Amino acid sequence: MAARLILSGGIGSGKSTAAKILMEFGAVVFSSDEFARRVLAPGTEATRAVLQRWPEVADDGVIDRARLGRLVFADADRLNELEQIVHPYTRRSLTEAIDRVPSADVVVEMPIIRDWFEGWTVVVVDAADAIRLKRAAARPDQMAEVDIQAVMERQPSRQEFLLAADLVIDNGGDMATLEGECRAVWDRVTGL
Repeated sequence: MAARLILSGGIGSGKSTAAKILMEFGAVVFSSDEFARRVLAPGTEATRAVLQRWPEVADDGVIDRARLGRLVFADADRLNELEQIVHPYTRRSLTEAIDRVPSADVVVEMPIIRDWFEGWTVVVVDAADAIRLKRAAARPDQMAEVDIQAVMERQPSRQEFLLAADLVIDNGGDMATLEGECRAVWDRVTGL
């Protein structure tokens, strides 16, 4: 039976790097963030629903993602409302993609653990908060430290991620250690 993993962890934990390593091991990797971006492309049902709710984020019928982000991330109720609109489309799109590769070992990278896929193994990429903050600040998009901390506060705590995990990939060290951690998890879930 093919492996089915949800790969999660807070900002700066290294889940995208871990996903790339798992892809090298043979996993088909899907990013829930990428699917969420796709469902908010111009002309989609989700885009129409978002623009109907918040017409002020429109720029020639296209969602200005920065404007939408400023609007919803400052207000938990608005963020929840946006998620209620976008998540069903994202989940359906991801499910359709997964169904097209029925015999493949699949990893879905999710910044927040969702209960979208019953029976899947939840793998959390973990690192100390100080390490995560440093890594996130070094990214090419160069978020300000205060913005990174705000994202960290909106996400589950490190402890909450760990409590939700079936398996943990420790990413508190160097790349060789991360590769070894990923290999150990991969061998376990694929029965190697």
